[in-house]
Amino acid sequence: MLYYLFEYLDKTIDFPGAGVFQYITFRSALAFMLSLLLSTIYGKRVVGFLRKQQIGESVRELGLAGQNEKAGTPTMGGLIIIFATLIPVFLFAKLQNIYIVLLVVTTLWMGTIGFIDDYIKIFKKDKEGLKGIFKVFGQVGLGLIVGSILYFNPMVTIRTDTPKSEISRTVSENVIKQAPVYEKSTATTIPFFKNNSFDYAEILAWTGDGYEKWAWLIFIPMVIFIITAVSNGANLTDGIDGLAAGTSAVSVLALGIFTFVSGNMIFSNYLNIMYIPYSGEMTVFISAFVGALIGFLWYNSYPATVFMGDTGSLTIGGVIAVLAIAVRKELLIPLLCGIFLVENFSVVLQVAYFKYTKKRFGEGRRVFLMAPLHHHYQKKGYHESKIVTRFWIVAIMLAILSIVTLKLR
Repeated sequence: MLYYLFEYLDKTIDFPGAGVFQYITFRSALAFMLSLLLSTIYGKRVVGFLRKQQIGESVRELGLAGQNEKAGTPTMGGLIIIFATLIPVFLFAKLQNIYIVLLVVTTLWMGTIGFIDDYIKIFKKDKEGLKGIFKVFGQVGLGLIVGSILYFNPMVTIRTDTPKSEISRTVSENVIKQAPVYEKSTATTIPFFKNNSFDYAEILAWTGDGYEKWAWLIFIPMVIFIITAVSNGANLTDGIDGLAAGTSAVSVLALGIFTFVSGNMIFSNYLNIMYIPYSGEMTVFISAFVGALIGFLWYNSYPATVFMGDTGSLTIGGVIAVLAIAVRKELLIPLLCGIFLVENFSVVLQVAYFKYTKKRFGEGRRVFLMAPLHHHYQKKGYHESKIVTRFWIVAIMLAILSIVTLKLR
């Protein structure tokens, strides 16, 4: 909202300093600072409200020593992340930008699913929460919305014209020699490859001429799968104090770099990556989101005074997935969100091996002492803080390696 106000002041009365709101970097900095302040200062009031309403976890069924002391700790703390993100976004972002609209919808959609799940667990005394089938329906529904908009909306395009040398000469001479060419595309980026562009439509090339118009049959299901997988991965990672919020902040920050360079013609040209018009505006959302996650850690670090619950974890996973898809870096998710992947895989492996050995030997056996993986290390006697810190370090290493893929091919 403030963006449009200062744009009006700049164009109508030439108000001094109003033009600075045109810069994404300036608005991103303001969004980060405001979200950090909101989540740390007003987050205390939210925690107090949740505690007063007795919105806490009465039982921590982890079977781990030292967990009983956490009984009664307020949950639904994801509300802090959601509000501390959306308020700066509404103030500083271009609300007509299609990518901002998608991210706001994702935040509210996944936050609502998580809120319902937490509500059922707490007030209905049902430890299972929202039935899995309804949760999946919600994730699939969001995937359909996101995939359809990214595929059909005319504002979602990539630039496909002009080689690098031509753009450099055009920029340096400040002369536009040809009109830029933007087109709808389902192209994405394959990390570590020199010719790293891959179009989902090519999967249907065997069907003959005109196969491009059916690319949505591949693209939209891929979007649904990614959103479902990443949101579930974030949900599983939220098991000990500060783990999900810290690792997610690192991943989102790396995605912020991708969105900024992909939305800037000069940087995208220099790095030889896709130029995606209007995508740079997502940097404002990302700054607010990172600020909210860091501010939430003020209360979620060990020993936690509030848990994010599914309200936060599902929102985090959904936002990360949509960001990666929008900036055409979804194939980088296994590396960038390696913590989520390993947590997911540890559960799948544990369950599959247990069922296999029970059928084969009549007795179920386990690969890990407990799944997800962070609980395995707890069972081995590692303190929560040590586990979280080491997972953070791994997340930072994976994020750096992901950023390096901009040039490492």
